[in-house]
Amino acid sequence: MVMLGATPPGRFTEQHDIFFGIGNSLKDLVPHMQDFWPEALGKIHIDAWREVSHVDGFEISVVPKESVPHRQHLFFINLGGYRENEFEEYHYKVLAVGKTLAEASKKSKQTAFYKHYSFKGAESHIDDKFGIDVDDIYKVEDMLPGAFRENYALRINPSPDVRADKLHIGYVKIEKLLKK
Repeated sequence: MVMLGATPPGRFTEQHDIFFGIGNSLKDLVPHMQDFWPEALGKIHIDAWREVSHVDGFEISVVPKESVPHRQHLFFINLGGYRENEFEEYHYKVLAVGKTLAEASKKSKQTAFYKHYSFKGAESHIDDKFGIDVDDIYKVEDMLPGAFRENYALRINPSPDVRADKLHIGYVKIEKLLKK
């Protein structure tokens, strides 16, 4: 899971998007990240990344494409919220495991962000379909570029290991990755 940043032509502020890919290193993902965001004209950077291996008491692993039973799905949820007297919409990215979108949505309502980033008159907008304040919600398997979806699947198994994935936060130049 990679948070990409860029200031595409014609924009005045840095834009962000989330990329999911499968590889042994960030360098392996560079061509896929560049294909993912062509409007950035190759001028993207990484603001944060996470090797997703544990979510909600489940182990997430990548396996060769096979008939993996989908009892559980990994969902990406992008919550949006506001703070009084601040000219900004804040976002919080959540990964949740659930059998259904409704189950994953319910988990996102438990986050501190959901509870603290709204105020009377500026509640996060309501997504009528899911009945939750979200900007975006997707199955991660649907977010993977085609080359990954065709060859790999996500296996999600209960795990007693409740450790959190390490978050790598900070600016990484793509050019620097390519030189390694």
